[in-house]
Amino acid sequence: MTDNIELTHQQERAFQPQRLSAPRDFILPSIIGENKNNLPLLLEIGAGKGKHALGFAVRNADKHLIAIERTRNKFEAFAKLAAIQASPNLDAIHADAIAWTVHAIKPNSLAKIFILYPNPEQHNPNQQWLNMPFFEFLLSRLQVNGEVILVTNIEAYMDNAERQATKVWCLPNTRYTVATDSQRTHFEVKYLARGETCWELNMRKPEGYKTRFDEWQVGHISEDK
Repeated sequence: MTDNIELTHQQERAFQPQRLSAPRDFILPSIIGENKNNLPLLLEIGAGKGKHALGFAVRNADKHLIAIERTRNKFEAFAKLAAIQASPNLDAIHADAIAWTVHAIKPNSLAKIFILYPNPEQHNPNQQWLNMPFFEFLLSRLQVNGEVILVTNIEAYMDNAERQATKVWCLPNTRYTVATDSQRTHFEVKYLARGETCWELNMRKPEGYKTRFDEWQVGHISEDK
C-alpha cells in the first residue's frame, strides 16, 4: 500500500473524541510520559480477570502492556492478581476502553492491540469493534506496521471482522484457527475444552496509512515527550 491511503469509511460518520470526558478517577500511567527504556507499548481491551495480561507480562519483559477492563468484579479479580505478581511492565486499568484510550494514548504510540473474545454484540452489531467509528481513532494510536489481534469463537463475528478489515479499513490481514491447546484467556480455555473452533484475525497498519485523528490528542498528554 502506498502513501495517502484513502480509507473507504472516511466518507462515513466520524468518531468525535472531543465529546468524551475522562473516566472517573483517571490517572495517566507513568509509562505514557516516562518510557525511559523505550519499551514497545501494547494495549489490551477487555482484559477480563487478567489471565492473558498476567501471562504476557511475565513472558515479555521487554514490552509494556496496558490492560483495560470495564466490569468491576472482573477488574477486581485482575487487580488482586496483578498486585501479587507485581510485574513492572503491566498496568491494570479499570475504565471504559474508549474514553480511556482517547484521554491516555498518544497518536502512533502502540505496537500492538489485543481484543480477545469481545462481547459478540449479536443483537447490536453496530457495537462490534470493527463496525464502530471509534475503530478509526484506535488505528490512529497504532504505529506503522503495528498489529491489532482480534480473537473470537463466533464465526459470524469473525467473518464480519475480516470483511470490514479488508473492505472498510484497508488493512492487510490474516485469519487463523486458534490451536486447540492455546490457553490465553479463561474464555479460550473454556471454548476449546468444549471442542469449539476459535479464530484469530491479525491486522497490520501499513506504511502511509492515514486517519482523521493522526494529529489529534487531548491537552494533558500533548506536551509529554
